[in-house]
Amino acid sequence: MKRPAAWRHPTAVVDRGARIGAGSKIWHFSHVMAGARLGVRCTLGQNVFVAGQAQLGARCRIQNNVSIYDGVVLGDDVFVGPSAVFTNVRNPRAAVDRRGDFERTTVGDGATIGANATIVCGVAIGACAFVGAGAVVTRDVAPHAVVSGVPARRTGWICRCGETRSSAKKAITQCGCQRRAKV
Repeated sequence: MKRPAAWRHPTAVVDRGARIGAGSKIWHFSHVMAGARLGVRCTLGQNVFVAGQAQLGARCRIQNNVSIYDGVVLGDDVFVGPSAVFTNVRNPRAAVDRRGDFERTTVGDGATIGANATIVCGVAIGACAFVGAGAVVTRDVAPHAVVSGVPARRTGWICRCGETRSSAKKAITQCGCQRRAKV
């Protein structure tokens, strides 16, 4: 079965050399730079920017007003909420060229980044982790961890299906969906 071609709104800009997976949708006023890679069936909401060295896995959903800068790598099935922020330099200065100092940020398969969350560069967010709205992530997040606050701290655990456990200490090893969670 042939997958449908990618679709983009007439106001979206996709530079020549960007690799867009089949079935992906790119909405109003978004910009995908040359060299960027989007997996199959991704959705970029309105006013999304994807830099040339950014990578998105399959079926990612990026909500409105998100910028994914060089050095950011999203796994498959990642959700990024409206106006979430990724950084790629720890100590930016307008007068200092820091392009050689970009730090890699990775987001594991199935993870969720809440609205208005800030992800400081150089961290790894584990598979199926959940970053709460408005959180500021300054260090790595374990797989299946729920983090919130400023700076973000673990407040619980979450299964792939979304079932949570409020205890920050006891990890989920099995949930109501009967899928084994990797912890």
